[in-house]
Amino acid sequence: MDRSLEQGLDRDIGQAMHQQHLPLLEALRDCAQRAHAPFYTPGHKRGQGIPAPMRELLGDRPFLADLPELPELDNLFAPEGAILQAQELAADLFGAAQTWFLANGSTCGIEAAVLATCGPGDTLILPRNCHQAAIAALVLSGAMPVFVQPDYDPDWGIAHGVSPGAIATALAQHPDATAVMLVYPTYYGACGDIGAIAQLAHQRGIPLIVDEAHGAHFAFHPDFPTPSLAAGADIVVQSTHKVLGAMTQASMLHCRGDRVDPSCLSRALRLVQSTSPSYLLLASLDAARWQLAQQGPDLMQHTLDLAAIARTQLAQLPGLRLLTAAHACTPGFIALDPTRLTVDVSGLGLSGFAADEILHTQLGVTAELPGLTHLSFILSLGNTPADIEQLVAGFRALAQSVQPADGLAASEFKRVGAGFPWNAIEVEQSQSPRAAFLANSEVVALEQAGDRLSAETVCPYPPGIPLLIPGERISRGALQLLKAVLEQGGTVTGLVGEQGLRVVQRNG
Repeated sequence: MDRSLEQGLDRDIGQAMHQQHLPLLEALRDCAQRAHAPFYTPGHKRGQGIPAPMRELLGDRPFLADLPELPELDNLFAPEGAILQAQELAADLFGAAQTWFLANGSTCGIEAAVLATCGPGDTLILPRNCHQAAIAALVLSGAMPVFVQPDYDPDWGIAHGVSPGAIATALAQHPDATAVMLVYPTYYGACGDIGAIAQLAHQRGIPLIVDEAHGAHFAFHPDFPTPSLAAGADIVVQSTHKVLGAMTQASMLHCRGDRVDPSCLSRALRLVQSTSPSYLLLASLDAARWQLAQQGPDLMQHTLDLAAIARTQLAQLPGLRLLTAAHACTPGFIALDPTRLTVDVSGLGLSGFAADEILHTQLGVTAELPGLTHLSFILSLGNTPADIEQLVAGFRALAQSVQPADGLAASEFKRVGAGFPWNAIEVEQSQSPRAAFLANSEVVALEQAGDRLSAETVCPYPPGIPLLIPGERISRGALQLLKAVLEQGGTVTGLVGEQGLRVVQRNG
């Protein structure tokens, strides 16, 4: 055998054996099993003081492992033992130079990424359909946003990713930008050309931050879109709990390259993570990494097979339409996560919200995200063939029980979904999000909010893109759009009451 090939095989075998370890989970197990008198937090003392209803729900075992920063369990903010080893194994598996475990969800990871790369007054280029955590990061850091409009499909009423051309334009107009942020994939599984955007950012010598909350599984099967780290991203935040096997709120932050100082990320995480992290959550990250190392490709193939069955059978039902890879035909939407199912129900004469209510309360099928005309479903390694059977049976029953006369016609839903000219609204950032958020504020009616500065993030659905963020001047067009969304059956988050807006108080 060729010597280089033999060395490569030895290295792969060694890496596989190394990934069999569970340093944090095993340390937690040993501490949970050790008999001793606890005189430390939490107050329930290894489950002995847990309220009876919680014990009836969960039993005793979870509380034995609900432990604080005991010496054997390491310290999340200065790891040198079990946590450090677990994070190094995760970095090795995901292809990062360094990985941090997050017990406060991807929200704290996004906040830390911005805090580590942007200071007060610095410019951050990011998509308008960013997660609210990115807006919180702007408030915390004092950075000024330059928003890039994502590609929008009026037929589906869905915003996709941003195009390389849009990012190039923003960089040319703002050469002082200190970082670029992307959402990849979107909630609907749409992926833009992340490799091209990484090159654009790096040509300017600035890092690319990726909110990959819904794409932690991409690295484990070739049929998924390109993982962000492989495409050149510098910081990647993943919600391991959303699509893999970790517990809710458990996430990871990955970093690679030399454009971001890892010590800055560590310092930022100390600001936004709890000083009492749940070791159950942290250990679940170690276990999720182990599961992927041992079975990742097989589990992903299983998930892809289930998704293919669901897509084939749902496509045969009358009145339904699925978002497919064939719709990936814009620069901001070049690939689709096949395990994310988005089903248009407007052909049944139902809104997505009405269909969701029926499926959830009557047919035993619960979606991840209902919208005005569609519902989205997350398929993951935890789903079973029985789940797919119930999903298809639920939609079959829905299609058979609903008559078009029961609701709006499909054409009417299309008019409602496409009738919001959100991307034509002029945006004027008159104050930093931080300054506006911290300023004295008051609540006024929509009719009285014209030309005032927003003190809150306001987001209409559809299209699920923030229309106002703190510090932006409220235009007449924005108010007209908000009223249209409310009148035509959409919803708006960030309002006070039914039609109140929080605005910055005027001086004097």
